[in-house]
Amino acid sequence: MIITDTHTHLYSDAFDEDRHDMIQRAMAQNVTRFFIPAIDSGYTDAMLQLESDFPEHVFLMMGLHPTSVKANYKEELKHVEAMLAKRHFYAVGEIGIDLYWDTSTLEIQKDAFKQQINLAKHYGLPIVIHCREAFDEIFDVLEEVKDDKLFGIFHCFTGTLEQAHQAISYNMKLGIGGVATFKNGKIDQFLNNIDLKHIVLETDSPYLAPKPFRGKRNESAYITKVLEKLSEIYTVSEEKIAEITTQNSKEIFGI
Repeated sequence: MIITDTHTHLYSDAFDEDRHDMIQRAMAQNVTRFFIPAIDSGYTDAMLQLESDFPEHVFLMMGLHPTSVKANYKEELKHVEAMLAKRHFYAVGEIGIDLYWDTSTLEIQKDAFKQQINLAKHYGLPIVIHCREAFDEIFDVLEEVKDDKLFGIFHCFTGTLEQAHQAISYNMKLGIGGVATFKNGKIDQFLNNIDLKHIVLETDSPYLAPKPFRGKRNESAYITKVLEKLSEIYTVSEEKIAEITTQNSKEIFGI
C-alpha cells in the first residue's frame, strides 16, 4: 500500500528537532510520497534541502502563499518566476486567497493568484489552492481564468457539497485532511456524495492534526487517521482509498 500526502510543510521549524525521524515514522506507515507546498522565498533553501535529503520521496511546489502577499509581493513573484524557469516543480502552490488574517490585501492577493495561475498554465503545471474565508473570491477568479489548462487541487477543502461540486467543475481535486475527522468538520456528512476520483489525501502538517491528535503538532504519519475516516465514510477498504487517492495524485502531479 502506497499512501500519498499531497500537502505537507516538512520544512517547518516545528520539525527542526526530529524532522528525519518524523519522515521515517511516516514511511513506516506506508506514506512514501510527500508533496511540499511553498510559502515564500524565505523557505526555498529549506525545501531544496529536503528534496536533496529524500530525492525519491519529496516533490516540491513553487509559489507565493496568500498570507505572504504583502507590499513586496511583486519581488516575491519574481522569485517564483525565476525558480520555475530554473528547474522543474510539480505544481504552483500553495496559492490563493486568505481573508481570515487580513482583508485589506484582497486586491493584491487576487493579482498574485491570477499571475501564478498564468505561470502554471505556461509551464503546464497544476495549481494548489489555499482558500480561507474566501470561497466566493476564489471562485470569481477561477471563473475568469477557466480553460482546459486549468487544473489542480483545492487544498484543505472545508466547504459545502455545492462548493465541492463547483471546485470540481474547475478541474480541481479536493484535498481532504484532518478536518474530515473533526466532529464539527461537516465535510464527513456529504463526502460520500463525491466520487473518490475527485479526492486526494493530505495532512497540511504541522497544522490541522486529525483526531485523536487534534490540537497537537500534525505529522505525515497521521494521514492514516484520515485514511481510516474515509474508509468508514465510503465503506471501502483503506487499501482501496490509498490506491485511488495515490492514482489521483499521479494524475495531478504527473509522478
